[in-house]
Amino acid sequence: MRPSVDELLSRVKARSNPENLGMVLVHNGVVRATSRNGSTVRGMKLSVNRERLRELIKETESRSGIEAVEVWINEGELPVGDDIMVVVVAGRFRSDVLPAFEELISKIKREVVVEEEV
Repeated sequence: MRPSVDELLSRVKARSNPENLGMVLVHNGVVRATSRNGSTVRGMKLSVNRERLRELIKETESRSGIEAVEVWINEGELPVGDDIMVVVVAGRFRSDVLPAFEELISKIKREVVVEEEV
C-alpha cells in the first residue's frame, strides 16, 4: 500500500539533522494514457529490483549535503492514473538536492524498474 507523501516527508525529517535540512523534493510518477511516441496506453506492467533500489538509496544518502531518502515503488499491473513511484530526497541546499534527486530518479528508471506498456 502506498504511503502518503506526508508520511514519507515525516520519515525523512525524523532521520535528518534539522540544522542541515533546507530542501525536500518529492516526485510522484503516474501511469500516463499515452506513450512517449503518442500511442494509447491502457496501463503498464511494472517489476522492481528491490536490492538495487536499496543500494541506490544508500548511495544517494551518502552524498554530501543529502540527509535522507525515501522511495516507494508500485509493482504489478497498473492502470492509467495509478501511482508508479514516490521519491523523496531531503538535504541541505538546492544545489545538493536537485542533482541527487534527478540522478536517483534516472537510475531508478534505468536500473531498478522494468516497465512494459500495455
